[in-house]
Amino acid sequence: MKTMLIILGLVNGVYMLIDGCYVKFKGKYIGPKEPGIWTIIFSKFRIDVFKLAPLFIIYGLLWLIWVYGFWTNQSWSYLMGIIMSLFTLWYLPLGTLFSLIILFVLLLYKHKLGI
Repeated sequence: MKTMLIILGLVNGVYMLIDGCYVKFKGKYIGPKEPGIWTIIFSKFRIDVFKLAPLFIIYGLLWLIWVYGFWTNQSWSYLMGIIMSLFTLWYLPLGTLFSLIILFVLLLYKHKLGI
């Protein structure tokens, strides 16, 4: 179970970091011309999603820090995992799915994960 969470956290972190760097230097996100459905949330607040590169880079780095902390059984990793999962729920569809899985497993299996 711990390995699954590490893989999901790595995928979230690496993808967000790469996507953030890509939009910073290329002016568009990886993939289709129009970014994913998560942009609907930001457009409702009139936020230009193409200026969110720093947010993606920070999120990606924080996910990777969480993976390291979780992998090495750091005491702060449990709370950080919950916070990162909650703060990444907007990243539809896969970021939301991965974050929900991580959040669910952390909350239900804290004692089994050795945290």
